[in-house]
Amino acid sequence: MKTFKLNNGIEIPAIGFGTWQIPEGDEAYQAVKEALAAGYTHIDTAAIYGNEKSVGKAIKDSGIDRNSLFITTKLWNTERGYDKTIAAFEKSLSALQLDYLDLYLIHWPANETQFANWSDINADTWRLLSSCTKRGKLERSA
Repeated sequence: MKTFKLNNGIEIPAIGFGTWQIPEGDEAYQAVKEALAAGYTHIDTAAIYGNEKSVGKAIKDSGIDRNSLFITTKLWNTERGYDKTIAAFEKSLSALQLDYLDLYLIHWPANETQFANWSDINADTWRLLSSCTKRGKLERSA
């Protein structure tokens, strides 16, 4: 599969399997299991989708070496800021049954219409993502 090299040297598959609007439970489990069997190596989910547990189980049950997969999930908007972000990050890792993520995205950054201190919240969130990267829990954040 074609990949793109990110600025940190990590390669991301050009095509990924997205799990938005796939309900938690057997439907999400089977969809991801079939996607992996069909050759997808990049699985994209998000905490707000509510299906990380089934996505993680399908990944684990696939028997595919974790190092051959690229797993992306996302931070929801109400979880920004240092303390909330670390809790959300750890919750996603646990739900997905993973030791690390390949990519952790912020759905969109905070702005002045959401928080008076939006700039500080964004800085705290980025600081935490940088810390997760340095600890080996995260390959790439954006």
